[in-house]
Amino acid sequence: MNCSFALVCIVVCGGASIWSSAEGGVSGWLNWRGPLQTGAAPAGDYPDDWERDGGNHLWTYPVKGGGTPVIAGGRLYAFGYHDETSEVRETLLCLDAVTGKKLWEHRFSDFISDIIYNRYGIGSPVVDPETGNVYLQASNGRCLAFTGDGRQLWERSLMEEFGRLTFPNGRTGSPSVDGRLVIFHCVTANWGRNGPARDRFYAFDKRSGELVWYSTPGIRPVDSSFSMGVFDELGGHRVFYAGTGCGNVVCVDARTGRPLWRFHLSQGGVNAQVVRLGGDRLIAVHGKENIDATTKGRLVCLRIPTSYPEEQLVLGKEAEVWRNEEHLSFTSSPVLVEDRIYTTIATGELLCTDAESGRTLWRKKLAPDQLHASPAYGDGKLYAPFAHGSFFIVKPGDDGAEVLHKSELDTPCLGAPALWDGRCYLMTRDGLHCFGAKGEAGAETGGENSAMPWNRPQRGEGRAAFGAAPGSASAREVTSLQIVPPEFAISPGGSKSFAVWGLDAHGRRVRQMEDVRWEKFIPPAAKVRSEVDATFQGDTLTAGKDAKISAGAFRASAGGHSATMRGRVVANLGYREDFEGFQLRHRNEAGEEAAFPPLPWLGARVKWHVLERDGSKVIANRLDNILFQRTMNFFGDPSMRDYVAEADVMTDGNRRIMSTVGLVNQRYLVTLVGNAQLLEVSSNHERLKESVKFRIKPRTWYTVKTHVERNADGSGTVRAKAWPRDAGEPADWTIEVPVAHAHAHGAPAVFAFSPQAQKRVYLDNLKLSSP
Repeated sequence: MNCSFALVCIVVCGGASIWSSAEGGVSGWLNWRGPLQTGAAPAGDYPDDWERDGGNHLWTYPVKGGGTPVIAGGRLYAFGYHDETSEVRETLLCLDAVTGKKLWEHRFSDFISDIIYNRYGIGSPVVDPETGNVYLQASNGRCLAFTGDGRQLWERSLMEEFGRLTFPNGRTGSPSVDGRLVIFHCVTANWGRNGPARDRFYAFDKRSGELVWYSTPGIRPVDSSFSMGVFDELGGHRVFYAGTGCGNVVCVDARTGRPLWRFHLSQGGVNAQVVRLGGDRLIAVHGKENIDATTKGRLVCLRIPTSYPEEQLVLGKEAEVWRNEEHLSFTSSPVLVEDRIYTTIATGELLCTDAESGRTLWRKKLAPDQLHASPAYGDGKLYAPFAHGSFFIVKPGDDGAEVLHKSELDTPCLGAPALWDGRCYLMTRDGLHCFGAKGEAGAETGGENSAMPWNRPQRGEGRAAFGAAPGSASAREVTSLQIVPPEFAISPGGSKSFAVWGLDAHGRRVRQMEDVRWEKFIPPAAKVRSEVDATFQGDTLTAGKDAKISAGAFRASAGGHSATMRGRVVANLGYREDFEGFQLRHRNEAGEEAAFPPLPWLGARVKWHVLERDGSKVIANRLDNILFQRTMNFFGDPSMRDYVAEADVMTDGNRRIMSTVGLVNQRYLVTLVGNAQLLEVSSNHERLKESVKFRIKPRTWYTVKTHVERNADGSGTVRAKAWPRDAGEPADWTIEVPVAHAHAHGAPAVFAFSPQAQKRVYLDNLKLSSP
């Protein structure tokens, strides 16, 4: 297997060269899978061994992590974290790729995540080859955009804006950049028809941070997934392939978000990245139970559609070219080199598979097991870290593999190595390491191979694509409309401007439409017929100062075409909700008269009911699904700060078992914990959790009041008080928790936890006010 790197490109790309000039952009190992998104590096002289503190150990930077650094223009960007026992702070770190010297760093605190066992920093940044900008999704769903020199461009909170769910294992993954877009992958429980939890993709304008489209290509998820998109051309359309938390491999239109096809591969999430073989072939692997057998794990080669489908297709077993049952790979992604697929599987073995037949050619036992970490390939060698801390350099052959080097790092390795310019970079739990030949950069400018990132903007998808498409765009026919943003949230007194783009048949922008007509729109199948309390003036939507908290849709018409978008008027200071205005028009799971919860609350419809209780209407959590035993539902804007949140709360139960109920204020959770008889303040239960004893009786109303004060130096205090509703408010705060790095802002939310879905909680008289 000594063919040139150019031949590798031909196999991967089906004969279509991806080499292009840099055109003023940047080049390097721009995403965690490298220039080809296959784990293979361009030609270069990469090391045969590595000894900690040895001759070719160039530097180590003290940061923890479980992801992969990326390299662009001589700079290295890494996602990691600091501290383990107090307030964990994740970081986007920029180093000189040659010397390891820190150039800049942006630190940010975790909030309201479920992450345990220091499962932070499990993901990677991505660099835009056109601008050199850097993008990252933090563990709590905070999406960040920076210039290469560290200036923050924008930030979005997937949790507070779209109901992103959080998971104990800190699965984050990496964004994707394609053309004008940066695409993030997560599981969200939004509102309305998007209220049920689904695996979704969100595409933002990479320069402005404006949402361009969102997509739900799969079915109900049973897991999360951090599979990043692999891009391709399909019938003149730009598309990407990825695994999802519902066990599918999906294909999505990268310009519009339209789901094109899916293939159900696994009973659990498909986390490993797919690999494009070229032609009509795609490789995917998983480590969960198979859908047609009780066995776990499978490597498959799929024959995928080569024409653009009119409706989303569901591919069946007939799409399988071959399957290999020897692979049990949860998140470790395959490496493709020529016609060989290299995979590290759960048993700690390295497998070599023939890409044409699917036959296992050889297997090599290297470690006790494998979790997450993927190998990388360069200069005829595989660089393979393993979860328990061993690191191998292996030379693969036709009949087996020769171990050139083994290191015992004595710390978990969960990320893949990055290979660039003759160096290998590896993130571990005790530092970010660089090893290779000493001296000046070998080929940082890259020679003829460096300016060749897989996801370089296609012709017509670069800078000009932010306005009208270049060249003959005016001659192209507009066949559909795209509203940007397709979803919004504004507060009373706020406004939002929209752009309506005319798209051609391939989803490319032709021009921004003029003379757009806007009208409120209620989908025919809507179960809750609701309108947004806001009006359009031109292309700007405004909510009056006294606008009601509301949600609904609008339709835009122009040039004989139409499109819809949706949005919410969300709570702000002065918000009060006593639920008396809700009409009890249906029966809930227990046969009680009930109403749906406020539509603008994220993820609330499937988790709450409005009921009659103690002579008034209140909101109560649903107990018909054990998956809903815990819920957190945001109802305000993430930019809110320095506000008081207050509500009356109660739990059913007895002396043996009660539930937990409370509020989120500025990214801190304040709860009455019935079983423990506590008033508790937390932001992450493993890191920031303080409490005081507070007597809680079942079926008794209490009032909870919270406030977060932030000082000029970034420190702050989280304050809360609780008292029986029928008693007077105490003058002093019941608990005051000092924090070194106080959250500067954050949306309010309601919270409930009913263990084993047994005892219901209630909230009433919700208020947001100034201190």
